[in-house]
Amino acid sequence: MLEATIVITIVLDKLLDTYIIAFLLVFNAIVSFFQESKAENAVELLKQKLSVRARVLRSNEWKQVEARVLVPGDVIDIRLGDVVPADSVIISGSLEIDESALTGESVTVTKEKQDIAYSGSIVKRGEALAIVYKTRSATYFGKTTTLVQSAGSKSHIESLIFSIVRDLIILDVLLVMITAVYSYFIHIPIPNIIPFILVLLIASIPVALPATFTIAMAYGALDISKKGALVTRLSAIEDAASMDVLCSDKTGTITKNHLTVSDPIALKATQEELIKYAAYASEVQSDDPIDKAVLELARSRNLMPDLSLRSSFVPFDPSTKRTEATISINGRTMKVAKGAPQIISEICGVRYEEIMDRVTELAKRGYRVIAVGAGEDKMHLVGLIPLYDPPRDDSRQLISDLKNLGVSVKMVTGDNAPIAEEIARQVGIEGKACSVNRDQKFSEECAIYAEVFPEDKFSIVKALQQAGHVTGMTGDGVNDAPALKQAEVGIAVSNATDIAKASASIVLTHEGISDIVEAVKEGRKIFQRMLTYTLNKIVKTIQVVIFLTASFFAVRYFVTTPFDIILLLFANDFVTMSIATDNVRYSNKPEKWNVKALVVTSSLIAALLVVEGFIILYLGIYLHFSRDMIHTLIFDMLVFSGLFNVFMVRERRRFWHSRPSHYLLVSIVGDIVGISLISALGILVTGIPAYSVLMVLGFTFAWMAFVDTIKNYVFRIYGL
Repeated sequence: MLEATIVITIVLDKLLDTYIIAFLLVFNAIVSFFQESKAENAVELLKQKLSVRARVLRSNEWKQVEARVLVPGDVIDIRLGDVVPADSVIISGSLEIDESALTGESVTVTKEKQDIAYSGSIVKRGEALAIVYKTRSATYFGKTTTLVQSAGSKSHIESLIFSIVRDLIILDVLLVMITAVYSYFIHIPIPNIIPFILVLLIASIPVALPATFTIAMAYGALDISKKGALVTRLSAIEDAASMDVLCSDKTGTITKNHLTVSDPIALKATQEELIKYAAYASEVQSDDPIDKAVLELARSRNLMPDLSLRSSFVPFDPSTKRTEATISINGRTMKVAKGAPQIISEICGVRYEEIMDRVTELAKRGYRVIAVGAGEDKMHLVGLIPLYDPPRDDSRQLISDLKNLGVSVKMVTGDNAPIAEEIARQVGIEGKACSVNRDQKFSEECAIYAEVFPEDKFSIVKALQQAGHVTGMTGDGVNDAPALKQAEVGIAVSNATDIAKASASIVLTHEGISDIVEAVKEGRKIFQRMLTYTLNKIVKTIQVVIFLTASFFAVRYFVTTPFDIILLLFANDFVTMSIATDNVRYSNKPEKWNVKALVVTSSLIAALLVVEGFIILYLGIYLHFSRDMIHTLIFDMLVFSGLFNVFMVRERRRFWHSRPSHYLLVSIVGDIVGISLISALGILVTGIPAYSVLMVLGFTFAWMAFVDTIKNYVFRIYGL
C-alpha cells in the first residue's frame, strides 16, 4: 500500500508526500535487512564446526583426512583430545567423552564396545577403534543444521500490522466508493475528487507504524542490554512481553552445572576418614568433576590430607571405572580407591546387592554415587559419597518472579523423572512430571519433561506453540540451536556455544537466567508503548477518514487539503514516535494483541472525536470563516486532538495518573507551539486569528478530559 501511494503521489506531482513515505519505507527495509541477515549466521557456524580431521584406515594404511570425506564403513582411530569426526560405533577400546556441546551436560560419559560416539563430542580419556555409520548432515550433530534452517516462529508483529492495515484499508475503500458515488450525483468533477481520495489513502495507512515499532524495540533492546541481555532479533522483545511458557534446561541453567558432594555415608570408617581417603584417591590437577568435588569438600572441612604421602596414583580409566592411590602413613602402606559402587564393592569383597538399595534410593533423589575403599592387605568398603548438581542460588526466586508475571516455567532435562522431580521441588516448579519417550506426546500439561533426548527439545517447543502458547526456550549447546531458533523467545545462556548464541534471539551475559525477568518486564513496557501508539493511530485514522467523509456530505466541500494532511503527518506521526521513550508500567500478566478490542475501543473514541470535529467545523461556519480559513481551523483541530489523544491513551487509567517521558512531553509542547504559530502567522497555511487557535486548543483539551472518562470505563471492560 505504501508503494502504491508513492506511485499515486508521483503521478499527482505531490513530491513532498513521495519523499516522506519513501523515507519511512526505506528506513524499515534497511533495519529489517540487517536483522534478518543475522539469522543465517547459525547455519554458517555449524558448517564451520563440522570441518574436523580424522585418522582413517584406507588401503591397509592409517591416513589423516578431513571428516567430510569419511563414508559409512570406514574404520577410524579416536584418541585423547580428538573431536569425534562422525557418528561411530566403537569396536574395541573405551573412551571418556565430553558431550556437553551436544547435550549441555558437562559430566563426561563412558563409551565402550558397541556404544555410539557422536560427531562433535570431545575425547577426554582413552583410545578406541570405531566404525563410521553416519557422516556429515546425517549425523546427530549434522541434523542440527537442517533443523536450524527449517526452524523459525511466526512474527506476531507482522500479523498485527497486517490485521490493522487490512481493516483500515477496507474502511477507506468503502468510504472512497461512497464519496465517489455521492460526488457523481452532485456533479463534482472526477479530477476534483482525486486529491480527496489521495487524502483518505494517506490518512488510512499507518505510515509510521513499522518505524515506530522498530524504534520502540530498538530503544528497549538498548535498555535490556544494560541489564545483561543482548537482543539479536528485535521482534523477540515484543514476543517476550507475550511469552506465557518458558522451557528451561536443568543443567547449568536451573542448576549450577557443578558437581557438589552431599553428606557422605560412612560405613567402616568415620566420616572424616572417608573424606580423607576419597581425597587421597583424587588428582589436584585433574579436570574430572568428581575429583574436583571431593577435593573441594575436603578443603571446606579442613580435612585435606598431605598428598606428599602418596607414593603412586592411577587416574580414572573408563575400562576400570576407578582411581587408585598408594599412601604411606606412620610406616603403614595402604591402598585407597574410589569409583563406581559395583566396581569398588567387588574389589572390597562385598556383594553389590548389599548396598544396591541405598545407591538406588540416592539415585532416585538425584544423586550420582561413588564408593570409596581403603585398606592395607585387603581394601574395605569405607563409605559412599553422593554427588549432585545443586540448584543455583537464584533459581527459586527467579521461578517465583516469573510465576508472578504469569509465565509458567517448565523444566526440560535428560535426567530420569525422580531426579527431575527432586530438583523441581527444590526450586518451586509444581506440576506433572512426564517421561518423554516414543509413545508419549509432548503434553502442555507437563511441568517437567524428563528423559528428554536433545532432539526432543525442538518438538516440545513446536508442540507448545501449536497449543497456542508464546514459548521461550533456554539453552547452551549445539543440540539446543533448533529449539532456540524455533521458540519465539530463544534465550542462550552466557556460557552457550557460538551456534546456540547465533540461533537465539536473546543472549544473556551474566551467569544463570535471572536476567530473563528483566527482559520480560522490559518487553512488557515496550508492549505498552506500542499499544499506545497503535491505539492512537487507529483512533486518528478512523477519526480523520470518517470526519472528512461525513463533513463532505454535510457541507459539500472538502474541509481540508492534501497538503494539510501531509503537515498532519509531520505534526502527529513523527511526534508520536517519541512514545517509544514514554514512561510506562509493566503488566503482571503476559501481553496479548487483541485486534477486536483495539478496533472497538478505538472506534468509540474516534466517534467522540468526530463529534468534536463537527463542533469546531460549525463554529468556524458560525464565525463566517472562509473555506481556506476553515481548512486551517480543521487542520488545527486534527493536530491538537491528535496530540491530546496521545496524552489520553498512553495512560490506561485517568490521563493524569502518570507523567509522560521528557521527550514525549517536549515534543507535544513543541508541536502545539509550532502549529499555533504557523496558523496565527499564516505560514504554509491560511492565517486565522490567534484567538481562534487558542479556542480550538482549549476546546480540544476540555473534550479530551471528557472522552478520558469514557475511555477509562471502556478500557476496564476490554482489559486494556
